[in-house]
Amino acid sequence: MQFLIRRLIRNADQVHDPAVRNAYGRLSGLVGIVCNLILFAGKLLAGLLSGSVAITADAVNNLSDASSSVISLLGFHMASRPADDEHPFGHGRYEYLSGLMVAVIILLIGLELLKSSVQKVLSPEDVSFSWLIVGVLAASIGVKLWMMLFNRRIGRLIGSQTLIATAADSRNDVISTAAVLAATLVSHLTGLRLDGWMGLLVALFILYSGVGLIHDTLDPLLGKAPDPALVQQIHEEIMAYPGVLGTHDLMIHDYGPGRQFASVHVEMPAEDDVLVSHDVIDNIERDLQARHGIHVVVHFDPIATSSPIANNLRGWISREIQLIDPRLSIHDLRVVTGPTHTNVIFDCAAPHGLAMTDGELRAAISALVKTRDPSYNCVITIDRSFVTLST
Repeated sequence: MQFLIRRLIRNADQVHDPAVRNAYGRLSGLVGIVCNLILFAGKLLAGLLSGSVAITADAVNNLSDASSSVISLLGFHMASRPADDEHPFGHGRYEYLSGLMVAVIILLIGLELLKSSVQKVLSPEDVSFSWLIVGVLAASIGVKLWMMLFNRRIGRLIGSQTLIATAADSRNDVISTAAVLAATLVSHLTGLRLDGWMGLLVALFILYSGVGLIHDTLDPLLGKAPDPALVQQIHEEIMAYPGVLGTHDLMIHDYGPGRQFASVHVEMPAEDDVLVSHDVIDNIERDLQARHGIHVVVHFDPIATSSPIANNLRGWISREIQLIDPRLSIHDLRVVTGPTHTNVIFDCAAPHGLAMTDGELRAAISALVKTRDPSYNCVITIDRSFVTLST
């Protein structure tokens, strides 16, 4: 691994550089193409010599892996294209689309292998045995183990779900090839015709892997929630800046690996100098970009900290609504007093899947606040949390 990286990738330690990241992707793709074509040729020869549908199925699986590597290679190349007028956020999602294409190919091949394996189960035939076949399968297991470690290491290094999925696919190949090898040895020793059944299991395993890959590649395209650990870290980092009272409405948009954009509301005292608060916000945006590579836009929410009623209510309501659901939180609270009643105006962030309608939630919170003072009239805006923040 180190030999290939040193010889083929310049500035290999600068993994956040798009050019270096693309070089890692090209290297992984080329290694996958070469190794899988060699394995396909060896297993296909072994399958034809032995008449084993299970070995042939495993060979075709390696051919699909080679085609998958080609698509991944093209995906990395297209994803590295710079932003333009029509795609101002870049082309990073090509990497996700290439992964989706790979998954579809795996499913199609799995279905074809399933068909041929069922025919072999219904009409079993004797399988020729040789130690050459055993050697080919054993060597395949060793190569796939190395490919799994290679792709997993690079995938983690550059943060590529495509390469991590490729590593998982190599792991699956190790399992399926080991199963074919076991069936070959058992059939030779016992005379049982297990070839069709093992080919069936390999086909089902390929289909299972394909479904899993489709799920993994569709998630970022559909807008998967960001990593809770990242959300928590961003919250804690923002809270460490002077004058910050709270954060809410954090949204992170994924336009491909290394191409994340975010927006967040930051609460700061309304009584502070606006130029000082703006300077803090600029620092937050710049520092988050430097630390996490995320382009962040911060919205300033002024909070009237000089009102004792508002300050007391803000903390009290934040604690008490935990009795309704511990995932609830409030923000942007202000108080408007009048001769007959006091309006308590705030937003409530509700999680997805809450077993209450917005109207029911407003009524429950209003009833709770009136236990503190019957003259309080709640004006509540319900908004949905886009991220999960631990409390």
